[in-house]
Amino acid sequence: MQNTRTFKDKIFLILKGLGMGAANKVPGVSGGVVAFVAGFYEEFIHSLKRVNLTALKLLFNGRFKAFFFYINGRFLTLLFFGMLVSYFSVSKLLDYFIKHYELYVWSVFFGMIIGSIYYISKDFKDWKTTTYIALIVGAVIGISISFLDPATQNDNLWFVFLCGIISVSGMTLPGFSGSFILILLGNYVLLLVDAVNALFDTFYELVNGDFSFTNDAERIRMLKVLAVFTLGSVVGLVTFSHVLSYILKHYKSVTIASIIGFIIGSLGVVWPWKETIFKTNSTGDFVLDSRGKHIIENYRRFLPELNTETYLAHFYIAIGIAIVLALEWYGRKTRKTHA
Repeated sequence: MQNTRTFKDKIFLILKGLGMGAANKVPGVSGGVVAFVAGFYEEFIHSLKRVNLTALKLLFNGRFKAFFFYINGRFLTLLFFGMLVSYFSVSKLLDYFIKHYELYVWSVFFGMIIGSIYYISKDFKDWKTTTYIALIVGAVIGISISFLDPATQNDNLWFVFLCGIISVSGMTLPGFSGSFILILLGNYVLLLVDAVNALFDTFYELVNGDFSFTNDAERIRMLKVLAVFTLGSVVGLVTFSHVLSYILKHYKSVTIASIIGFIIGSLGVVWPWKETIFKTNSTGDFVLDSRGKHIIENYRRFLPELNTETYLAHFYIAIGIAIVLALEWYGRKTRKTHA
């Protein structure tokens, strides 16, 4: 697979990694949806599944080239490179737009989810009792998750490790937003904002020959937290990939129906017209965490009034749908080229 990729394919694979990375950071959006719609989901899962005892033996025996080929290394390297770049570029840009144009950003994502539902379900023909049940169960779970109350922040390293395992599920299970799960666990800001920014600042200082961060206890703590979170994510990726690979092989129709249900359920999370409700005390003052940041208590969703802003939001929903359809067109064209 990896030896047949053209330069154009490699560039697009990096761009897909950028898309997955940005999606993984946005609450309610799943990087797995990007993989599914762009047509490389199964290759992604099967490549991760290759990180097994055989791969480790090749690695520890110094057979690096064989190890790289065995795990479909070129594919994974390009994809994860795109994700890494995304966390330090695209995701920061996304943070800016969410802060200043929140309604329109959520509208685009809402449209992308609608487009994803269409894309995944249009060619699915194996509708029967079991797949309908799987669809309903997936949708109920997705909707239920969107209405759970967020917990408070917890930087215990064992809990952070568990967060890594759970949150990475969004990359392997389309419709299951890992970043939203982090909000529910109370650690979204800690792990996807503060820790990532701490790493970015550290890299910047290292490039400029500044090693003063070694005396910054808070910075060292954040880097430890990020390292443990990353380790948990790697463990989660490999574990989930083995489980999903088995399920896709033996229960593909039920799995796809469940995924469609999850994605339908996630529409409640990305509903554009909502406001964040921050935690307050008995006197009505905002409750702050240890870093002086507001603690999210929940989200209030509402129906919009018909005005210019709402019409613009609908326009951006259409753009979101168009993005998915364009990805579908490209994926179909690529598959025909390699056929």
